[in-house]
Amino acid sequence: MPNSIHRRQFLATAAATLALPARAAANDPAATESMAAEPRLFAGCCAYSYRQYLQKGKMTMEEMILKGVELGIPGVDLTAYWLKSTDPEYLVGLRHLGFENKVIFSGIAIGASMVQADAGKRGKVLEEIKKWVDATDRLGASHIRVFGGMLPRGATAEQGIQWVVETMKAATDYSGKKGIALGIEDHGGLTQNADTLLEILHRVNSPYAGVNLDITHFIPTPAQEGYAQIEACIPYATMTHIRDHFDDGTPIDLERVWQLFARHGYKGFMSLEYEGREDAMTAVPKQITQIRSLCAKYSTV
Repeated sequence: MPNSIHRRQFLATAAATLALPARAAANDPAATESMAAEPRLFAGCCAYSYRQYLQKGKMTMEEMILKGVELGIPGVDLTAYWLKSTDPEYLVGLRHLGFENKVIFSGIAIGASMVQADAGKRGKVLEEIKKWVDATDRLGASHIRVFGGMLPRGATAEQGIQWVVETMKAATDYSGKKGIALGIEDHGGLTQNADTLLEILHRVNSPYAGVNLDITHFIPTPAQEGYAQIEACIPYATMTHIRDHFDDGTPIDLERVWQLFARHGYKGFMSLEYEGREDAMTAVPKQITQIRSLCAKYSTV
């Protein structure tokens, strides 16, 4: 089992121990382990769900944050494409708006792709990630979504893994100093199967590296169908993006998905990333209602 799993289990247990009264933790180790294993699932929404409005300037990020209040969810995931800038004054203003309305920023999603054959380009991607680490720190969030990327023609999967590991290891060395985790998404190209994702994380070997687990993108293999790949990544998941169909159009059994996350004691946001044909203004509230219901059913909070 990869070393990062052991560290994650240790950190989860340590956090649970701190949450218990000292006497209870000392006298009942089993209670500590039990608490560490209990799922804590929170409904969230990605700004990307409203991309048609954000792209056309019909919605600002400030309005997206207030959508969290309207939807009755504790957190929103801010897609960096539609932030006006990384100007500190602007970012601090968003952070304060979230504070005033008690909306958590569950994370920031950026478009940095780490599969770069050229060392100079890998260096530029690393600097981009560092820039967003600093911005995320100002926003008061603790997670950034990054991409692996498409393999260039003629490149092998092993080469792609090496390029990603080089960049992600350096990036998590930087982000870890600010307490910010990087989640690599299973989004097309190199990282569209669980085995590759877990191999990358094993080599990066950092408690600040994980999977931004989008449940829709896995390509079924002879050894693993979609749900098995989702489950394989849950122990490494730093963030979860929810849609109701796999990429091939097959409907996803969300009840089954929530059961998997609950079984593994996942703690985190189940954030809707809506991409359907229906207008987001009507579709998102309906899907958020379903997500909230499932979180209430399978979570301990």
